[in-house]
Amino acid sequence: MPEHAAASRLWFSGLCFLLQILLILLFAALVRYSPEGSPEPCPPQLNCSQRSQDPNFLQPRFQDVHVQLLLSFGLLVAFLSRYGPGSAAIIILITAFSVQWAVLMQGMLFFFLSGKISVGAQSMVSADFCTAAVLISTGAVLGRVSPVQMLLLALLEVTLCTLHEFILLRLMGVSDSGGSLTVHTFGAYFGLMVSRVLYQPHKDKRKREEQQDKGHHKDVFAVVGTIYLWIFWPSFTSTTTVHHDGENWAVLNSYFSLVASTVSTFILSPVLYEESTPRMVQLQDATLAAMAVMGMAGEMLLTPFGALIAGFLVGLITPLGFRFFTPVLHSKLKIQDTCGVHNTHGLPGVLGALLGTLLTLLATADTFGYRLELVFPLVTQGSRTVTDQALIQLSALPLTLLLATLGGCITGTILKIKVPRCCADTQYKESPGLQEVKLGIVGKKGFFGSQAAAGVGYFPPAPSSCSSI
Repeated sequence: MPEHAAASRLWFSGLCFLLQILLILLFAALVRYSPEGSPEPCPPQLNCSQRSQDPNFLQPRFQDVHVQLLLSFGLLVAFLSRYGPGSAAIIILITAFSVQWAVLMQGMLFFFLSGKISVGAQSMVSADFCTAAVLISTGAVLGRVSPVQMLLLALLEVTLCTLHEFILLRLMGVSDSGGSLTVHTFGAYFGLMVSRVLYQPHKDKRKREEQQDKGHHKDVFAVVGTIYLWIFWPSFTSTTTVHHDGENWAVLNSYFSLVASTVSTFILSPVLYEESTPRMVQLQDATLAAMAVMGMAGEMLLTPFGALIAGFLVGLITPLGFRFFTPVLHSKLKIQDTCGVHNTHGLPGVLGALLGTLLTLLATADTFGYRLELVFPLVTQGSRTVTDQALIQLSALPLTLLLATLGGCITGTILKIKVPRCCADTQYKESPGLQEVKLGIVGKKGFFGSQAAAGVGYFPPAPSSCSSI
């Protein structure tokens, strides 16, 4: 009914209004500019020594990270043939909300000084990393949740992601500058668990497959998104390295992993999919996986050939996962992974954590030099041995999986609560508000006032008895 659709739109608009007003009030009461860029010494409460505080170093990289969030992630979800423009718009909304909420949540644990949250380039980078985990999770449920549910997902996941990061980085002393665990693994398995809780079998299997088809006409989005990944991913991996001089290792390792993963895609994809050359979405997946595997190991002594090996292997594992493991996720585990985040973020993040653990075990003062104190300060201080640090790095993996699955289960259960004015049987169907519709030939006085029009356009769905919101 039209009145139901209007009420749903008002519900979504009202929620956005209330959340933004709440954020403004919280910022007014708690947030102040950070003293880290001032000439005075950085207050010890902020623990500024763990990361480079040079504004000339952080600010350009913050811009790179932020551009990647908006362009790379926004375009990467637009390649799906039914969810292009609508999903990109929702990604921008989730980014805008999550960054604000992450500044508050992370500020309470990481940047709290004299009763106020200190905000600067460093805190903004941390907020962007947390937002990246949220965007990864939305890729698992894209098209099957409404914008209201996505906002609630972002609200809950930012909170849990911040708690998870505090446990790993501050309490346990884990080294994970590029986010193999805190971003990629946590975001992927959080989203997959939400997808599992929200799972409902479709009556028309063919229709479901058609709606999630990655058509060739959408490869243009994958082209642009992949190019931006090539440009900005190394900055993303190296932004939070512990020292300016340590940046080179992270950048170089990221590039070597990226190029090897791309080449391995050309090796395996033609065999699996009987195509002469891989499609751009497959190169996009290889690019994402190559960076995820470098999250923890990027700033360590991986060596160039080691980075090539890691990128080559993860470039083989990703298409194999899409070909063989994704069908098992859906048929056996009842998990619908819209954008394939398990193969592009989850598995590579797990492999990156294992690789980082191995490199930690091999770390010595002779091989790392002065970087050993920057990457593993507790080891050089004598608080723990290299073996202890390696065991802690390894134990962070099952802890991440546990927190991600529990958090995703709780979030999915909350999202299953019936949204007002929504029917129970259509609450979790593919959200038509995120879809494109193909337009056939229109009559003499068609939509555009011309004799005929054909193509693809984005229009809201016709009102029904229950809106997608």
